Amino acid sequence: MYDYNTFMKQLEKRNPGEPEFIQAASEIVASIIDTVNSNPMYLKNKILDRIVEPERIVQFRVEWEDDNHEIQVNRGWRVQFNSAIGPYKGGLRFHSNVSLGTLKFLGFEQTFKNSLTTLPMGGGKGGSDFSPKGKSDDEIRRFCKAFMTELYRHIGPDTDVPAGDVGVGGREIGFLYGQYRKIRNENTGVLTGKGISWGGSKIRPEATGFGALYYAEELLKDFGDTVKGKTVAISGYGNVAWGAAIKATQLGAKVITISGSKGYVLDEAGVNTEEKWNYMLMMRAMNSGDLAGYARTFGAKFFPGERPWNVPVDIAMPCAYQNEMRKEDAEALVKNGVKYIIETSNMGCTAEAVQVFKDAKVPFAPSKAANAGGVAVSGLEMSQNSEHLSWSAEEVDQRLHQIMKDIHDACVREGKQSDGSIDYIKGANIAGFKKVADAMCAQGF
Repeated sequence: MYDYNTFMKQLEKRNPGEPEFIQAASEIVASIIDTVNSNPMYLKNKILDRIVEPERIVQFRVEWEDDNHEIQVNRGWRVQFNSAIGPYKGGLRFHSNVSLGTLKFLGFEQTFKNSLTTLPMGGGKGGSDFSPKGKSDDEIRRFCKAFMTELYRHIGPDTDVPAGDVGVGGREIGFLYGQYRKIRNENTGVLTGKGISWGGSKIRPEATGFGALYYAEELLKDFGDTVKGKTVAISGYGNVAWGAAIKATQLGAKVITISGSKGYVLDEAGVNTEEKWNYMLMMRAMNSGDLAGYARTFGAKFFPGERPWNVPVDIAMPCAYQNEMRKEDAEALVKNGVKYIIETSNMGCTAEAVQVFKDAKVPFAPSKAANAGGVAVSGLEMSQNSEHLSWSAEEVDQRLHQIMKDIHDACVREGKQSDGSIDYIKGANIAGFKKVADAMCAQGF
């Protein structure tokens, strides 16, 4: 039998200096420990000890030349966390703050998120402490080629299929895939998020944001409510925020904020036109975060150095980075009457912020469920690549919608409490865990 406190103390001792990983593990272990202790097969197979350890971690040096012909050196990683239900699957993140601990947390979360989609994908994550911000296209291309020259030997369509993440969009995926194709002399589905004309899936860039709204739509139904007519605060301005703004508008809601590292924009008219969405795409492509320019262009208000969580809204959707929503942000949202939290970035809320929402009985959709739409469509891209087919946008969107509905239903099934309430966090963790744990038991060790 496992004791939560004893187990977490041992895990923290084995993983020093990795607070994000310990935070993610703490939440998941707290949710699943009773399930583990009540199942003799899980205990016999030491599933809890095994599932918190990555199957493999690869670290490598990335050497590249900048525009001044100076050699630059970065670190690259690939954390292959769990492959019990399929090839490792998870994004590559290029950001100056990337560390091994960050990637372990993301790979661990990805394992359960991928399981929730019901698609045959294991969990992994990778990236580098390289930041594309301020770099020329040539510098980014040279870095991506150098990165893939080291990574290629550890990935493959039936082994490990990376995708994009923070700092890795369509441009970077193109450079990475081009180098892989040259080295291996083959066209395979080894990366997802590819261009439509060379193996990509329609609506992949929008998928995380679309999926989060589909999940929100189902969650609100649990309370006899609807997304239509709601005001929404969104953080970020990249693909996730962009997709969320589009789908929220289509469902009849009004998104009134976007944000970046330098502040946030309050657009009381709504981030609800093609022109505004295209401006967001331009900021993403240029890595500029020119939110003041957005405000000037569209007659909105820019608040430098602030986060968007003090704005009164019905729904709040952190869409940018882990732990971006803190305790004081949660308290401000609750004070202003927020009705629902849809955690759309990976572990976008601190543990303290989540507790504030729990105490206030504000329904909370955890990221491993709410933002699974991105990896779900990546999985659908893998299927299309395997069959050498390209589905229509409508077909992909229909499949995505059903996957998000099924994820919500699984969260409700496993998260139903004795008083009739639903713990969506616990439900997501248990539903994701069971599939992986059963596969690990079935395959032995």
